[in-house]
Amino acid sequence: MDGKRAGLSVSVVMGACDISAQDWDACANPPGRPFNPFLAHAFFLSLEESGSASAKTGWAPCHLALKDAGGALAAILPCYLKSHSYGEYVFDHAWAQAYERAGGRYYPKLQTAVPFTPVAGPRFLVRPGFPESHAREYLAAAAIEIAKQQQASSWHVTFAQKEEWEALGLSGLLQRTDTQYHWHNRGYEDFAGFLAALSSRKRKTVRKEREQAQASGVAIEWLTGADIEPQHWDAFFAFYMDTGSRKWGSPYLNREFFRLIGERMADHVLLVMGKRDGDYVAGALNFIGGDTLYGRYWGCLETHNFLHFEACYYQAIEYAIANKIAHVEAGAQGEHKLARGYAPGTTYSLHYFADPGLASAVANYLRQERMMVSHEQEIMSDSLPYKQCE
Repeated sequence: MDGKRAGLSVSVVMGACDISAQDWDACANPPGRPFNPFLAHAFFLSLEESGSASAKTGWAPCHLALKDAGGALAAILPCYLKSHSYGEYVFDHAWAQAYERAGGRYYPKLQTAVPFTPVAGPRFLVRPGFPESHAREYLAAAAIEIAKQQQASSWHVTFAQKEEWEALGLSGLLQRTDTQYHWHNRGYEDFAGFLAALSSRKRKTVRKEREQAQASGVAIEWLTGADIEPQHWDAFFAFYMDTGSRKWGSPYLNREFFRLIGERMADHVLLVMGKRDGDYVAGALNFIGGDTLYGRYWGCLETHNFLHFEACYYQAIEYAIANKIAHVEAGAQGEHKLARGYAPGTTYSLHYFADPGLASAVANYLRQERMMVSHEQEIMSDSLPYKQCE
C-alpha cells in the first residue's frame, strides 16, 4: 500500500515535547490495554527534558510520527540516533567491534527503544482503530530510510512484543531472543500462600533469607504517590549513584530525571525504602503498571545479608499480592531469581543492517543463539522452586 496514495505521511520528531501528551498517550496507552508506564509521554519527556536521553549523552531523539489522511497522529515509533551501545540491555558490542575491525563504521545506529529500560512492550505505538499492520509497514520503511539518510550502520528494535517480532521477521528483519525472569501471581492471598506453593527446601531457604534481612535492623517502608517527598528522592538518588557508579562507571540517569518523574508519575511509582537508626540506607525503585509491577533500580549505603533480595524481590511480591497485581518483572538478567519464584520468559528484538555482509554474519549467529536460548529456558523451567516442578 502506497503511503502517499493513501494520504499518509511520516515525519521525524526531534523530541517527545513536539507531540502533545494527549496524542502520544492515545497511541501508547489507549483505554482497554494494561497501562505501561514506560510508554507514557511523561516518561519519555522526563528522560529527554532532564538531559538523560539527549544528543549529548548519545541518545539523540528522532521519533517517527505517522499521520493519517486527515493529519491526525496515527502511530509513533520512538527512535534515537545513537553513538554507542550503552543503556540498551540487548548487547551488540561484539557486532560493533567485529565490524569496525573489518574496516566498517558501526556508529551511528538507529535505535527503537525506551532508553535505559529493559521492559518489553509495543514499540510501534498505534492509535486504536488504525490498522497495526499498516502502521508497522510504513514506520519500518521510514526507519530504514532514516538510517540510510543518517549513514547509520543499522536499525534495532529492542524489547518488542512477540507479534511485532513475528511480523517484522517475515518482512526480513533479523530476529533475536533473550531471557528475563518474571514472577506470576497465582491468586495468592498473602506471602504465606506464595511460600506454601514452593517446595519445602526452597520455602525454608526463602524464609531464612528474609529472617536474616530483617535481623539487620533495617525497617522497610512502601512509598507511593504523595507520600514520596524530595527527601526520599534525595536518599534514593544516593543509592542509585552508588550502585550505578560500580556497575556502569557512569550512571545513566540524573537527579533531574527523578524530580520530574516524582512530579509527573508519582502515582505509578513505588519506592521500597529501608531505614536503620532513623536514616535511609537502602532502596528499590519500582513502577506500577496496569497488571505488572516493574522493578527498576536498587542501591544501598550499607551491606546487610539478603537485603537486596528482600527489597527487590520479596517486597515486590508482597506488594503485588496485596494489590492484586498479576506480574512482577524484576529487570534484566539474573538466574538467581529462579530460586525466588521468578520464571524464565522470552524477550524479543529485531535488527536491520545496511551492509549485506554484516547482516549475513549476524543472521548466522542469531540462528544459533535462538536455539541456545530456547534450550536454556527449558532447563531453567525444570528447576523452578514450585511444588509441581519437583
